[in-house]
Amino acid sequence: MPGAKGTESAVRLRGAGRRRLLAAVRRMRGPEGGSAGGPRVVSARSALGLRGGGGSGTGGARTPRARQSVGRRVLTAAALEPGGRRESALRVPASRPWAAAAGRPGMAFMEKPPAGKVLLDDTVPLTAAIEASQSLQSHTIAGLSLPLPPKKLIGNMDREFIAERQKGLQNYLNVITTNHILSNCELVKKFLDPNNYSANYTEIALQQVSMFFRSEPKWEVVEPLKDIGWRIRKKYFLMKIKNQPKERLVLSWADLGPDKYLSDKDFQCLIKLLPSCLHPYIYRVTFATANESSTLLIRMFNEKGTLKDLIYKAKPKDPFLKKYCNPKKIQGLELQQIKTYGRQILEVLKFLHDKGFPYGHLHASNVMLDGDTCRLLDLENSLLGLPSFYRSYFSQFRKINTLESVDVHCFGHLLYEMTYGRPPDSVPVDSFPPAPSMAVVAVLESTLSCEACKNGMPTVSRLLQMPLFSDVLLTTSEKPQFKIPTKLKEALRIAKECIEKRLIEEQKQIHQHRRLTRAQSHHGSEEERKKRKILARKKSKRSALENSEEHSAKYSNSNNSAGSGASSPLTSPSSPTPPSTSGISALPPPPPPLPPPAAPLPPASTEAPAQLSPQAENGVSRGALLSSIQNFQKGTLRKAETCDHSAPKIG
Repeated sequence: MPGAKGTESAVRLRGAGRRRLLAAVRRMRGPEGGSAGGPRVVSARSALGLRGGGGSGTGGARTPRARQSVGRRVLTAAALEPGGRRESALRVPASRPWAAAAGRPGMAFMEKPPAGKVLLDDTVPLTAAIEASQSLQSHTIAGLSLPLPPKKLIGNMDREFIAERQKGLQNYLNVITTNHILSNCELVKKFLDPNNYSANYTEIALQQVSMFFRSEPKWEVVEPLKDIGWRIRKKYFLMKIKNQPKERLVLSWADLGPDKYLSDKDFQCLIKLLPSCLHPYIYRVTFATANESSTLLIRMFNEKGTLKDLIYKAKPKDPFLKKYCNPKKIQGLELQQIKTYGRQILEVLKFLHDKGFPYGHLHASNVMLDGDTCRLLDLENSLLGLPSFYRSYFSQFRKINTLESVDVHCFGHLLYEMTYGRPPDSVPVDSFPPAPSMAVVAVLESTLSCEACKNGMPTVSRLLQMPLFSDVLLTTSEKPQFKIPTKLKEALRIAKECIEKRLIEEQKQIHQHRRLTRAQSHHGSEEERKKRKILARKKSKRSALENSEEHSAKYSNSNNSAGSGASSPLTSPSSPTPPSTSGISALPPPPPPLPPPAAPLPPASTEAPAQLSPQAENGVSRGALLSSIQNFQKGTLRKAETCDHSAPKIG
């Protein structure tokens, strides 16, 4: 029956004191021999006196963190001791001795429980016992100093403190996400995007490797090389051959990436071609195989490590964060080393470009040192469709849109790291620090400067002709050999075009997003707000002025219509013309001539045409009269002397 063997999980509790921990264990155990009411059940959280939120300071305890294991329930609590932190493990057996005999209520006879489903009784009491302790001296890996905001024990719910702490936490996250190495770390990815990074790639790699060993029994795993690389979906194992136990090899397992455009058949054929690639500056692949979802390659283990290990004085087996995130000493290589290594790397890049083999993954960790010779690693990355280490840099520039230009730009990063002992702070680089030679600065300016990033990268052949590398003599007797069938060359060409097309689309989206962000920030700036306020005031004044002018025009038109309607009956009270003579005032043409009289008319009829002419003249000049009345100024009148003759004269 399920549940007879129990389950196992683990909870890690931090911040509890030793006395509280021991008292909790005594309460969980209860008196010897039990009691009449059955075993005493005390939850781990209530027994240890933990609160839900995990306060800050010395008095609070953090929220427990779950860890899965097999066969038993483990409760781990950390107690602070002088000399370091210690963790005590409480083993909680979850066995159910009566579960096998009791059966499941409601289950029909001979009915089997569904396969793969664990049936648990949640009422089973749990017990705990301290078995061992483990000293955790430090959890530091990279050694970076991060700006964590200060905590506060009293008043930590004040609005001002919450706003200040939120601002500090945002700054803390910005420092992590802008650090090129930390932003690619698996822990950061899982914290920021748990839905897409929930898989355990170490277990997946172990499953794939164990399946491989079933068909290839001559290989044997010595130890896993944990986190020696920066990729989340790429794992490494130290290997040996059973017949040669002293010889060490490195097995690398990698999952497929977003730029995998080869068909499964072409992909597997090209992976199996890699051991046949012979070049003095390419690290030899001992064994290579692939399936529909991943690939597995074996190479010889090099004790000296990579070119990045030489620059940072690091050990090859250490984790990537510890080796390169915060180096103790920053020192570049000598000028002769820079010239020799740079020329060798450019030669192998030119060889791959001439063969039509896409690369795009050049950086210092992909260059193995074999004596004084640099050998290129990880040719399979482009076949797998994995993204480049420097993709977040060159995706900002639309002129770097081919894999050849990507290789040249990445070579600029590598040359900068060889020269100054550290990567550039930002790209493009405005000014370069003093270098061992001006020829080095000339190459850096052609690959990392603002002008180069905007106008495009030079070719590998152009870099080989520059003074820094043109006088380097290479002595090698090994003849390059890498035969790719014509059909696979065509497949590589199509895959390369698809990779470049996706890069161009991504660059276009980034460019549009940057334009939108720039416009929004400009629109929301204080200076722009002031400009908008001034423009709004001017617009409101202009609209008010236009409204007043329109109102005055309407008022004058209404006065015109009122004046014309009032004057028409006054000018012709006795005329026989109809009242439509008001239209004559609007249309000033003269009336048509009258026909000649057939008989002599009475005197009264001769006055009618004489009365029409003053009426027409009045209609024409009425607008001028009204405007003169409106613009009348009293001060323009002349003083007149009047002689009053109305008074009576006394003689």
